[in-house]
Amino acid sequence: MTDWLPDIVARPGSRYQAIADALAEDVNAGRLAAGSRLPTHRDLAFKLKVTVGTVTRAYAEAERRGLVAGEVGRGTYVLGSGQPLRVEPWPEDTRQTTINLAVCQPQVPGVAEALAAEMANLATTSATTIEEWLGYPLHSGLPTHRAIGARWLQRHGIDAKPESVLLIGGAQAGMAVAFAALTRPGDLVLTECLTYFGMKSVAASLGLKLEGVAIDDHGLIPDAFDAACRQGARALYTVPTLQNPTATIQPAERRAEIVAIARRYGVAIVEDDVFGFLVENQPPPLQTLAPDLVILLRSLSKSVAAGLRIGHLVAPPRLVPRLEAQIRALYYGVPQLMAEIASRWIDNGKADTFADVQRGVAAGRMALAKRILAPFDVAATPTTSLHLWLKLPDPWRREAFVEEARIHGVAVTGADAFAVGRINAPHAVRLGLCMPRNDAELIRGLSTLVDVLNGPAMAGPSLV
Repeated sequence: MTDWLPDIVARPGSRYQAIADALAEDVNAGRLAAGSRLPTHRDLAFKLKVTVGTVTRAYAEAERRGLVAGEVGRGTYVLGSGQPLRVEPWPEDTRQTTINLAVCQPQVPGVAEALAAEMANLATTSATTIEEWLGYPLHSGLPTHRAIGARWLQRHGIDAKPESVLLIGGAQAGMAVAFAALTRPGDLVLTECLTYFGMKSVAASLGLKLEGVAIDDHGLIPDAFDAACRQGARALYTVPTLQNPTATIQPAERRAEIVAIARRYGVAIVEDDVFGFLVENQPPPLQTLAPDLVILLRSLSKSVAAGLRIGHLVAPPRLVPRLEAQIRALYYGVPQLMAEIASRWIDNGKADTFADVQRGVAAGRMALAKRILAPFDVAATPTTSLHLWLKLPDPWRREAFVEEARIHGVAVTGADAFAVGRINAPHAVRLGLCMPRNDAELIRGLSTLVDVLNGPAMAGPSLV
């Protein structure tokens, strides 16, 4: 057995590719003779401070290039050749670049083609109508768009009337509008102790005091919410369906408890339901339990296309004028052309079709993820979700795991990004399943994470 030890520190790309490239160079340069037995996977992994899985992938790639051959029980040997080996380049469409599991931006098939066709249809619209679309929009949206939005929401079990529906520039814009209308700087706003980081940005921008409430596998814990409300809370932001980041679904009984507590203390609720379309027969939204207390946010960003930036806000009638005033102050109104496209797709069924496709893709990818990550602690989650919550085994710490995953070419988001205030965030990561271009890329990313999890936990930066 040779004592071959490649220098991979300065090489670009993932570590397994760096090992395979170094092996190719040493074979072609004659530094590794034909018939040389390479170090075992475990020995080389130990010396290079990488996982055994990384070396396994490197040797498999070297075998694909015709550099080595492996024999069960005997090891991996360098192949001989009368001519210098020509290393086949890695196909560009499968080259290991960063696999993005950090973001939840759906890739819904067919949307681009549908948009191109819709733009052609719009070209046949009268010039007078197009001129109207290009003018300043109504703050709450055109009445026809609001009515179509109400029908869309009603089909998803939401108590929505056209006069209570306002068009918003996506859920993030809706959050800013809702809290600008409900609060003043310095007010106390509650949310899950792990929450969507967009809410943290809204709170900072509006000068709100954001406090996290303890959660369990069923979402907000009622007793903890009750105690927090007693501190003079003004409002609650919550994601009861496929909570972001933990992917839990709050059961109907718990929802009723949370609504009753909020009503007792006069705490307004902003319900983020952007993932609600993914769950068939989900528990009723909080808004249906208390339409006078809850502002509900829905968006086509997750179900159709993120770039549409069209969503719907359902408000108690008494709050509509105040919300319209905040839309005017923040961004005046959504572009009517984009609202028209979204409304046409809702009206002709395309939006439902895209949502159905997204549900199917999400279900398939969740099944893949659960199978690949089966040995590890994946938080209880439904069969259909765009993200999941992975609890890291000891001794992994979230910061070290996020960095090690990045080094291996996979981006994930650590729990600290979602933690509210100065709480001790758990050692866990959120994995977005919808950004990879196809199932094969997702499998590569998840398999790489398994390699990292099975390897030695990195100690972090060297400090002296």
